[in-house]
Amino acid sequence: MSQKPNWLRAHGTPWKSAAERVVYHNPWIRLTEHDAVAPTGNAALYGVVRFANHAIAILPVHDDGTIILVGQNRFPLGDYSWEIPEGGAPLSEAPLDGARRELREETGLEAAEWREVLHLQLSNSVTDEQAFGYLATGLSAASGGAAPDATEQLATVRVPFREALDAALAGHMRDALTVVMLLRGYHMAREGALPDALARAMLR
Repeated sequence: MSQKPNWLRAHGTPWKSAAERVVYHNPWIRLTEHDAVAPTGNAALYGVVRFANHAIAILPVHDDGTIILVGQNRFPLGDYSWEIPEGGAPLSEAPLDGARRELREETGLEAAEWREVLHLQLSNSVTDEQAFGYLATGLSAASGGAAPDATEQLATVRVPFREALDAALAGHMRDALTVVMLLRGYHMAREGALPDALARAMLR
């Protein structure tokens, strides 16, 4: 869809912030509290988590239709999560540059072709975090191999795209960016937005 439909217009009065206080701050997030005025005109107290990075998600697809997933222990929910390669790009950095770095650091791969396929707002009722999703193809080993962060203990696996999609839809992978990027890849393969040979390999 090249043009936005007329029904996608804004309605009503925007929120207003009368006063803002920083409640918490670290190198990754800043929590602000606002004396706000709602679109209804009523006063409200609003908290917002503001991010220092854009979220980056990469769907790395090999020519044979397999993809790379990354496994790691996640702190907030205390569970183990299999995901597509993901990370953060500082707001001052081009998201694509961050995507290239994250793919290399987490998987030891580089891609010849990059396509931005999604731009998302994550949990936009309480955070200002935005995500950029990339389809990466023409994969090859990067010089130097993987270089995860000091806090990351990563595992990687190469699986058929369709098997990963089915696992996500069955609830075995719950990371939101992973699920939405797998669905986006499926839609592109079904709708003729990818080279025929690659689409057939992904869907078989």
